[in-house]
Amino acid sequence: MSLSFDPQAGLIVVPVRLWGPAGDTIAHLAMDTGATGSLVNWDIAVLLGYDPAATRERIRVTTGSSVEFAPQIVVQRVEALGRERTDFPIVCHTLPPSAAVDGVLGLDFFRGTRLVLDFRKGLVTVD
Repeated sequence: MSLSFDPQAGLIVVPVRLWGPAGDTIAHLAMDTGATGSLVNWDIAVLLGYDPAATRERIRVTTGSSVEFAPQIVVQRVEALGRERTDFPIVCHTLPPSAAVDGVLGLDFFRGTRLVLDFRKGLVTVD
């Protein structure tokens, strides 16, 4: 599966469908090969029917300004770029209002695949 992107833009934004107890939604996540794990905005988790505040699992998250401990939920299903993961752990964190995305799609989603970022053609390919 391939996705076009603007090689001159700042982020590669991927539409990601997430499923939870209350249904599903499409979130726009920044592809981040520097992030070991994936992350969604707290509001997305709540919309899906999860309660991040009640989750006991906390993950150490290094942000641009500090190190924090954020709740980790296990999302029923995640689908992006033609790939699907079930029972997928995702960290929940409140993103600033200025964030242009709903979270980050990290390396954990791409493990076991071949990921090609072609900046000449502006194309992400996963197989």
